[in-house]
Amino acid sequence: MNTFDVVIIGGGPGGAKAAGILARGGKSVALVENTHMGGVCLNCGCIPTKLLLGATAPKGLLRGLERQRVAKGNIEVDYDALQKRIQRFVKASSQTLSKGLEQLGVTLIEGHAACVSPSEVMVTGADGTVQNLQAEHIILAGGSRSAAFPGMTPDHDAVLDSTDMLRVPAIPESLIVVGAGAIGLEMADFFNAMGSKVTIVEAAPHLAPTEDADLGQEMAKLLGKTGITCITGVKAASLTTREGAAVLVLEDGRELTAAKALVAVGRTPNTDTLGAEKAGCTLQARGFITVDEHLMAAPNVYAIGDINGQTLLAHAAEHQGAYVARRIVGAQSGPYASGPVPSCVYGSLEIMRVGLTARQALALCGPVAVSRAQLMGNAIAQAGGDASGFIKIMWQNNCIVGIAALGHGVSHLVTAAQLLLIGQYHGSALNAFMFAHPTLDEALHSALEAPQEPFAG
Repeated sequence: MNTFDVVIIGGGPGGAKAAGILARGGKSVALVENTHMGGVCLNCGCIPTKLLLGATAPKGLLRGLERQRVAKGNIEVDYDALQKRIQRFVKASSQTLSKGLEQLGVTLIEGHAACVSPSEVMVTGADGTVQNLQAEHIILAGGSRSAAFPGMTPDHDAVLDSTDMLRVPAIPESLIVVGAGAIGLEMADFFNAMGSKVTIVEAAPHLAPTEDADLGQEMAKLLGKTGITCITGVKAASLTTREGAAVLVLEDGRELTAAKALVAVGRTPNTDTLGAEKAGCTLQARGFITVDEHLMAAPNVYAIGDINGQTLLAHAAEHQGAYVARRIVGAQSGPYASGPVPSCVYGSLEIMRVGLTARQALALCGPVAVSRAQLMGNAIAQAGGDASGFIKIMWQNNCIVGIAALGHGVSHLVTAAQLLLIGQYHGSALNAFMFAHPTLDEALHSALEAPQEPFAG
């Protein structure tokens, strides 16, 4: 039996980050990955998606300039060449990550890992060989996969999950997207830009259901101008492949048909074959692992990233992995604190948020005020040809509790917004914060200085 200080199950952002810090801290580390180093984000998630959206970004810019009657033309994206570029980039990035960890002394093991006890992990290789690993600490970082509901399970024919959609061999003539979270909105944006007739169906009252209603409603209006049909407030009854096409039946009786359909209704943790209970962990109803304030799931067993259900974002997993690794090497004490978690939705229209929505703040802490600025007053937004959208600041007792934005390129504001939130820059404190001119960042300044109005919910 091989013995290590730490065994990590999962080579995604959280597991890889933890492995690097632990190795630098003098710990012997085994990192077990079953599918692909770098996890879902690098291989079949956020990175491939951004490469797709990067290829169609010029189309959105040209569309905006055409509306301003200052430019015209056509941009053709070679889809096959784009797919090859993505595959090359992902493969090289995964290999670079592996080599970097190996150079630090991390032992990389391919295979399926399952806990045997709080200190033992069994790894089964692709060829059926089994090896057992002993460890003082175990870090569970197995990530998540696409969720599905009864009657809406991807069949990988016409009904697809997000991994299928990233690798679809040809652009479908039409596409139904069920779910208007980040994955659904980004995929809808790309395929719409590539010529698919796209319909988004969201059961919640508005798109981007984790955001405030005004943002989701404005998003629907702006997407409608690009040719995307948005249906909200109606649940799907079933989604199946019929005669080679995707057929969606809504609870109100409507039936929609498209060449393909994407099920983008959330994520489910990869805990069903992990054996976490044998390590002393407790699973919640949806399969997420319960952790304490130190991200500990059982004595000497930690659960980080999507698998604990706290925040299903790659950078959150990485942040948690770094905390746990520092804790194990003795460089970190105290409970885990994420700080304000930044999140973005990308595309020709983007969403950015740091901190609480107005609804969340009202529910958690009482009366909320909101100040806002329209992007149409910003020179850089105007220069890009699309100045639709806005920035809003959530306040409680004259303190910033959240910053959100909708519009072209607003994801680039996320770090500045986080610093403003952490530093509580407002009023006279803004005198110490210089905004470059002309930049999109100035819209943040405008929103901060705008009058605050009560939020009614």
